[in-house]
Amino acid sequence: MSEFKVGFSRVDITPPMGIPIAGYFVKRIADGVLDNLDANCIAVSDGKKTAVLFSLDLISIGQKKMDIYRAGISKATGLPYEAIYITCTHTHTGPSVGRSESEALGAGLAGYDDFLGTRLADAATFAIADLSPASIAIGRSTAKRVAFIRRYRMKDGSIRTNPGVNNPEIDAPIGTPDETVQVVRFKRCCKPEVVVVNFQVHPDVIGGCKISADYPRAVRETVEGALGGKVRCVFFNGTQGDTNHVCTDPQPGELEGLDLDSFDDVARGYEHSQHMGRAIAGAALQVYGKCEPVPAGEVNYAQTTLRVPSQMPKPEDMPLAIKYNELHKAGRDDEIPFKGMQLTTVVAEAGRMVRLEHGPTHFDLYLSAVSIGEVAFAGFPGEPFTDIGRGTKAASPFKMTVTCCLTNGSEGYFPVESAYAEGGYEARSSNFAAGIADLLINGQVAQLKKLKN
Repeated sequence: MSEFKVGFSRVDITPPMGIPIAGYFVKRIADGVLDNLDANCIAVSDGKKTAVLFSLDLISIGQKKMDIYRAGISKATGLPYEAIYITCTHTHTGPSVGRSESEALGAGLAGYDDFLGTRLADAATFAIADLSPASIAIGRSTAKRVAFIRRYRMKDGSIRTNPGVNNPEIDAPIGTPDETVQVVRFKRCCKPEVVVVNFQVHPDVIGGCKISADYPRAVRETVEGALGGKVRCVFFNGTQGDTNHVCTDPQPGELEGLDLDSFDDVARGYEHSQHMGRAIAGAALQVYGKCEPVPAGEVNYAQTTLRVPSQMPKPEDMPLAIKYNELHKAGRDDEIPFKGMQLTTVVAEAGRMVRLEHGPTHFDLYLSAVSIGEVAFAGFPGEPFTDIGRGTKAASPFKMTVTCCLTNGSEGYFPVESAYAEGGYEARSSNFAAGIADLLINGQVAQLKKLKN
């Protein structure tokens, strides 16, 4: 086998001002820049097969738009479509591309769509041109009190998402966050190393109308700064669908750098995003110098199309759903009898019901994977709950499996089975019926086993 090689590139994908920012159920238009958005690209090659892995500072790119971008990258580089693995960090202070709800939030996306496609093809071309002989090492650490389960059981038995800090009506969180930080270290000959950091939590820390890459940029900058510019760091967000930065029982000092956002009663702040980035980077740096060398092996890639049932509404639920949906679209949320995150939940649920009133009965979802010897990248085209990542990593045949959200698509939330009976924002708004978690885990693990063999 020819020598294993790794290449890297980073290009600026910051949008122009006036572009809509997605992520909330309120209109936001970009009016400034806190920090630029990047497209980070890693090329891996065993001499016979080459793949590219992207991490983009965007909230999301829809599956159909991803197909267009991947076709453009394939044309520019000659790589097979399946060898192109694109993830979004999910920053809530960046644009969404190729999703109907983002298109409805304002003008200005069409030109950015074209610009982004060109930049992604550029980044892949640059990374392939940068290929250099490399080796692989892996490590794991933990970042404590950075990610928190955002779904809670209340004392009255109800389920709420982000029920508020120090709320005396909270009984307990539903689940536990995955605080594992995974590190993949590519040592390259005569070129800067490339370090992958993988963690899982929502980048919804800043709010407002100014562009920012949120905590993922702080992870990259902290790692690169600490190592004196000798490395290039790429952050891949994991299965973060039921976690965010909100600690409901904070310790002294943990509310520093946070201010309450009135629309959903969640405290946010740029300073806190920097704290999170430093904490995750610090965990990665703890093991950076002691990573375990593993064989590079072959580069392989695959994509499976998984057909999953949709969560169509019951006919009797439609009148109220139509009413709430029309009130929201008319800007009359004050006439809906809920506030904060409960308002967001009923608005999102109503939108899902109206959207799926007449079907479709099923959706096709992409499961994407790239393997490099004993390391695999396993991507899901949406926002999986934490336990989907846990289940995939536990059953994977690879020594390290980097699970990623929003990979080659952005099709919504993927809750675990129990969430549908319990309720809450994610399950009530999801396009997909109960059982989606097991379908995703089993489908991805089966694909990984094929790659390993």
